[in-house]
Amino acid sequence: MQPYKTDKIGELIKDNTYVGRGIIVGKTADGEKAAVAYFIMGRSENSRNRIFVENGEEVIIHPFDASKVEDPSLIIYSPIRVFENNLIATNGDQTDTIYDFIKDGKTFSQALETREFEPDAPNFTPRISAMLTFDENDFSYQMSILKSSDENGTACNRYTFSYPALSGLGHFIHTYQHDGTPIPTFCGEPERVVIPNDIDEFTKEIWENLNEQNKISIYVRYVDLKTGETENRMINKNAKEN
Repeated sequence: MQPYKTDKIGELIKDNTYVGRGIIVGKTADGEKAAVAYFIMGRSENSRNRIFVENGEEVIIHPFDASKVEDPSLIIYSPIRVFENNLIATNGDQTDTIYDFIKDGKTFSQALETREFEPDAPNFTPRISAMLTFDENDFSYQMSILKSSDENGTACNRYTFSYPALSGLGHFIHTYQHDGTPIPTFCGEPERVVIPNDIDEFTKEIWENLNEQNKISIYVRYVDLKTGETENRMINKNAKEN
């Protein structure tokens, strides 16, 4: 076991047909920018019928073809929201829960104590979340996963990880270990990954290594720690123009 081993994100996902939804947070190698990436994958027609849409600083998931939507409850949500110096990224409507709690002066962990895994038996998809908090030209971040305690969805286990931002280092958390029936959920701590200086390099590395059949959309944001300026990249497999 190598506790400080850090991988390129492409190496972690290239041979995995289904990592599900994933969040990556970290600091660029030059120490100048915060990086956050969120991607979604899908196996069913309902899951694949989605695109990301930017709405100011936030991102919303919309159906690509509204006429084909079967159940919007677990696939339509805002994965990226911003409140003051906090950037929130999640794989579900817990984005709004965290936003509301932070707005009321409460914490990331307190918000997630009120939520649990998704009610999609037999998979019981974990809810994964992250929040970057910016302060004095730097930032720290937290990541969370809410998982079923057993194969029956009897109770919820909640895990929260807190990190200082270190140059060149990021952490990657995703919903599933790999494909399966039911789909096995992510286990262990978020994986250590390399964060390059170039947003296009990072976006390309993630997108091109996700399984071609199952990948749907990706959104990447770099935030300049001195100026607060942002660079965003978005790719929608379903969109006519990316």
